[in-house]
Amino acid sequence: MYRKLNPAGSTPREISEVVNNLVEGKSNNTGTITLAVAGATTTTLTDERIGYDSIILFMPTTANAASAFGGLYVSAKTKGSATLTHAANVLSDKTYGYIVVG
Repeated sequence: MYRKLNPAGSTPREISEVVNNLVEGKSNNTGTITLAVAGATTTTLTDERIGYDSIILFMPTTANAASAFGGLYVSAKTKGSATLTHAANVLSDKTYGYIVVG
């Protein structure tokens, strides 16, 4: 999953590890999802980092995901999840990497 600092206090080493990871581009806001198949038109993305104002960006990581990418969008968001709407088809292995910002 991802690393969080203790809000009651963390050691200097823990803080420096998190800050160094941020400098190296590891911002703890990524994940992967595979879309539902067999005629489904929605898939639920569950991630505790999603909020009502979050922006979610996707990157296809399989050929089938790339071919279906144009029809993928976020149709609803709640605290901790988002509904992804996409074309209903029989393609399998539609896997995406994603980032959550905000």
